[in-house]
Amino acid sequence: MPSAPLSPARLDRFARHIVLPEVGGAGQVKLAASKVAIIGLGGIGSPALQYLAASGVGRLALVDDDVVDVSNLQRQTIFTQRDVGYGKAVSARRWLANFDDSLHVDVSDARITPDNAASLISGADVVLDGTDNFATRLAVSDACVAAGIPLLSAAVGRFQGQVAAFAGHLPDQACYRCFVGDAFDAEDCDTCADDGMLGAMAGWVGSFAAMQAIKVLLAGVSGLGDPGWGRLHILDGLAPGMRTIRIAKDAACKRCGTN
Repeated sequence: MPSAPLSPARLDRFARHIVLPEVGGAGQVKLAASKVAIIGLGGIGSPALQYLAASGVGRLALVDDDVVDVSNLQRQTIFTQRDVGYGKAVSARRWLANFDDSLHVDVSDARITPDNAASLISGADVVLDGTDNFATRLAVSDACVAAGIPLLSAAVGRFQGQVAAFAGHLPDQACYRCFVGDAFDAEDCDTCADDGMLGAMAGWVGSFAAMQAIKVLLAGVSGLGDPGWGRLHILDGLAPGMRTIRIAKDAACKRCGTN
């Protein structure tokens, strides 16, 4: 079924996108018809959500079981003091309603697990994971592989970030489990409360993840570029700079492997 054309008001709103040859009208229509599931609305999910909403992605699914704490305000840019003590997912929906009331938004305050991950990402064209522990990340990745949904995985700590696009459902592409292995199916990673976090670093990672997600959504529709499956971009905020490494598919991976 063809996508509906953009209204004059939407054409005005996204004119700076549409004039880009790498996006164009076809690309903007594709964004409007797309759904992104954002898992985790913290330091990465907050700026990613802002730029994905601003880009014209028409449907968003927001998943986070946490509540806003005053310490979040240093880097989680969609929240204000009046959100402290309220659920992040509901607060994020409130921000979106004020920003663009044309968006379709689903929210969940459930903690994502291997049992509910499939239902929480259902219907998404891409999943953006900005959560802070390996158990959740692997549950999301496994659900994406099973559902055939691309995964944009992003992480940040102190002055370094990582962003990668995975398509483990494709026969020649790695999944997130190929990258970290099976030993991390536990919630035992360090936290920003322990190690510290530069707020602007989280913003860089989140906005870069949003840009990569847009590339995934527009692949084959516009000239924005290769989605870059299996390429891990490492962002250094101290140097500053970025380097990219390739993640190979693990034939022995228990989720996407062939052995």
